[in-house]
Amino acid sequence: MNQQFSFDYACFASASELDPADKALLEKARAITAAAYAPYSNFKVGAAAVLDDGRIVTATNQENASYPVGICAERTLLSAVSAMHANKRILTLAISYASEGKNDRPISPCGLCRQSLAEYEQRSQQPIRLLLGGQTGAVYIIPDCVSLLPLGFSGEDLNR
Repeated sequence: MNQQFSFDYACFASASELDPADKALLEKARAITAAAYAPYSNFKVGAAAVLDDGRIVTATNQENASYPVGICAERTLLSAVSAMHANKRILTLAISYASEGKNDRPISPCGLCRQSLAEYEQRSQQPIRLLLGGQTGAVYIIPDCVSLLPLGFSGEDLNR
């Protein structure tokens, strides 16, 4: 029997179509890409999250000469929130990038980040909205992280 996974997401032609709070958060993710340490790939990623108390946390990817030992912006952000804002939930997370090529289409988290985001979401028992965009162009809004990881592995699988 064939089965299918699907999810709904919103697509906007540009950030100008977003509500003001989402637009501002995406702009923070876009701007923080300048602080990324990506001398090897020149692919700079920025993430900005709004917490349940209204604070905004930003982070970037951090590469290492022992490539690929670096850490993605999304996981840097999750680590910062966990360490500096314990017990706070992430409501919305915006992700953007800047590279030497075109930067005009939405970026999506890598597989390792999808796993980390899904577990953080499960741990906090709060869906995390994702705003995915480049420096310009279309923006996707995805209602929760687990949508990006069908048949995901979780702590429940360890207890079977």
